[in-house]
Amino acid sequence: MSEMRLNGGILPVISVNAACLPEAWEKAVLAVWQQGVDVKTEYDKPSDPPSKDATVMIAIENPFNEPRIHKNFPAGPAELESYRQEVCDGIHDHWIDPAAGKWTYTYHERMFAYDPCSDLHDPNSPRPFGAFDQIQYVVDALSKTYHSRRAQAITWMPSCDPVTNDPPCLQRLWFRLLMDENEQLHLNMNSHWRSRDLFKAWFMNAYALTDLQRIIAGRISDNIGKDVLVGRYVDISDSLHLYGSYTNDIIPAIKQMSETEFTKRAWTSDHPAFTMMTEEAREKLAKDPDGYAKGD
Repeated sequence: MSEMRLNGGILPVISVNAACLPEAWEKAVLAVWQQGVDVKTEYDKPSDPPSKDATVMIAIENPFNEPRIHKNFPAGPAELESYRQEVCDGIHDHWIDPAAGKWTYTYHERMFAYDPCSDLHDPNSPRPFGAFDQIQYVVDALSKTYHSRRAQAITWMPSCDPVTNDPPCLQRLWFRLLMDENEQLHLNMNSHWRSRDLFKAWFMNAYALTDLQRIIAGRISDNIGKDVLVGRYVDISDSLHLYGSYTNDIIPAIKQMSETEFTKRAWTSDHPAFTMMTEEAREKLAKDPDGYAKGD
């Protein structure tokens, strides 16, 4: 324990500002690596180093600024597209079956069909409220009252989530519609997370959720007959961490990030290689939605 960076028992608070997603991911990795406190986790093997951990707020000026794609996040365009469809379109909602030992949730299911119960593993557990589409509520609320502060969607079910082995990391999405000096509306979004894998999960999370932000902006626009642009995205994690078990993968990435500009490892979303692999993934997913594994 004496060799660990304990930081006086205080969990550091880090703020990151970036113009686009790849820049945000690299800045956050570097900041947590350099400033995060050393913490063991319940997933560690005896030989694993401690994880780096901090409370982190990441603000991205426009999540659709280019370059939007990081080439080196720990997956690929196919997995990224699968995860985007999982969050935005619910292509893996049919995998939810905790009574059979399968998933207890997807983010899409929690946001588009929130349906609390007392025991997720009991198919007969009472569900007194019925499934509720929180995203439709957000669209309707902001279409009716542009300046509402109540447009949000939650995932947590305190009646059943705390006792599961894999409760949701994402806790809440909050939306605010604001008008600029030219009377152009912008949909701002905050995401709030209790716990987050920065190295392997963050980029896919942010990519998918900001596409949901774009979709919601479009639905509001259709309702009110007025353009709604995607505004800034703010990503807040109570615990954003770099797992010690990934150290051998993280150290070479840290070296690259420290020595060269992030643009050397980024693609625009219309890059031929990215668009080709994404289209191939869409074709495969259209035939077989189970073709790629779940993100977190």
